[in-house]
Amino acid sequence: MTSGERDPDVMLASLDVEQRPGAFSFVVGGSAALVAQAHAIVEETEGRTLVVPTSAARDAGAAVEASWVWLTLTVHSSLEAVGLTAAFSAALAEVNIPCNVIAGAHHDHLLVPEDRTEDAIRALRSLCASN
Repeated sequence: MTSGERDPDVMLASLDVEQRPGAFSFVVGGSAALVAQAHAIVEETEGRTLVVPTSAARDAGAAVEASWVWLTLTVHSSLEAVGLTAAFSAALAEVNIPCNVIAGAHHDHLLVPEDRTEDAIRALRSLCASN
C-alpha cells in the first residue's frame, strides 16, 4: 500500500468526486444475505452497521430511514493527512448538507442525502476551484 498525499494544498488542488451507482442505506444488524451485499461494515459496541444498496435493504424488509448517495474523493490521501476532512466537512456544512464519512486506505468516501447529490458535488468541486 502506498502512503498517499499529505499536503492539504495538493490534495485540494487535485480533488475530484465520483459517484458510486445506486442509492445506499444504513442498516443495523442484518441477515447474512445483507452482509454479503454490504459496501461497508462498521462494528460498534452497540452492534454492526451495514451500508447496503437501498433496494437490497427494502427487499430484506429492513427499516430504511433515508437514502444516501456514495461519493468518493478521487485524491489518494494518506490516512495520516491533516486538513482534508475539515475542508470538505466545512464546504458541505456551509450549504447545510449532512455527511457520513468512511475512510479507506486510498480514498475518503462520503455518504450524503440522495436529494442533495448535485449540491454536494458542486460544493466539493468548489474546493478544487478555490485552490
